[in-house]
Amino acid sequence: MRASIRRPRSVVLAVLSSAALIGGCATARVTDQPAAADTRDVLLQPVADEGPDPFTPSTASAVPAPPPGTPEPSPTASAQVLHEITGSTPGLYGGTRSESSCDVERQVSFLTDEPARARAFAEGAGINEDNLADWLRELTPVVLRADTRVTNHGYRAGAPTSFQSVLQAGTAVLVDRYGTPRVRCACGNPLRSPLRTPGAKHTGKPWPAYHPDRVVVVQPTTTVITSLVIVDVENDTWIERRTGTDGDQDREPTVVPPCDPADCALVPVPPEPRPEASQDTTSPPPSPATPSAPLPDTPDTPDTPETSDVPVPPDAPPGVPEDVLPTVPEGPDDGTVPPGLPETFEG
Repeated sequence: MRASIRRPRSVVLAVLSSAALIGGCATARVTDQPAAADTRDVLLQPVADEGPDPFTPSTASAVPAPPPGTPEPSPTASAQVLHEITGSTPGLYGGTRSESSCDVERQVSFLTDEPARARAFAEGAGINEDNLADWLRELTPVVLRADTRVTNHGYRAGAPTSFQSVLQAGTAVLVDRYGTPRVRCACGNPLRSPLRTPGAKHTGKPWPAYHPDRVVVVQPTTTVITSLVIVDVENDTWIERRTGTDGDQDREPTVVPPCDPADCALVPVPPEPRPEASQDTTSPPPSPATPSAPLPDTPDTPDTPETSDVPVPPDAPPGVPEDVLPTVPEGPDDGTVPPGLPETFEG
């Protein structure tokens, strides 16, 4: 007969605690983001640019080209201000009435046909792999109406990578039931909330309307939303799009926002720099009786590293049943941020 061995009580408790933790991990939601190699570089990504190590071929539909603008002269300038906007804000997103900006079923097929890729995508997105297809079908296809900062992901050697990026206005994305971008359709990459990046520098080639002081960060709503009020990018009218649909149920908004879609500015337009006064040596000096008041100097924007990004809460918990989360009535969630100019945060 094998002699019994008495283990110290502390060892037994440690073993039991480890077993409990392992059991808990089996059902816990994955919420931690993969570590980024270097969060100080923020990659500028134009609408159709796949970026590094795309997860899938593009599933984005053709969308109108973004409006022209004056490019920022220094593509590596530090970001000075980030604008925080709640995901339910009317006009934050756009689209075309009764049309989808992304082919969701194609995205599902690309990922589920390759188990390793699907597993890496689920890890990057922070969701359970078993619910991947259903999770994708619950997202809503729209296009960004402002340059938007996110944590992006790539697929390399069977695992997800992560990097900070700014997506150009006009980029096709899939957003979740909390109003936050979760998939970039041009490359099939999972998206998460941006990370704090002291000393961050925007890198890459800027697009015509790019300006580092007009980049936004989308904050998730605190409740599940049932629809988004978006702008029809073809004729500047309002559309109410039910979340989880591809545009086939688009309709006029139940509550019309108080501003015209074309004039609802998401972020303030930076003032144009004042030209320096020309020095005309041929003009006589001003009369002492009526002196000319000199124009105030316009200080240059300091090129200093950003001290911190907007503090953002964790991504909305994916996969949580709606019966355990507070819901809002059908229609746009007014949220706590009124339409128009959002608050700005130094970052």
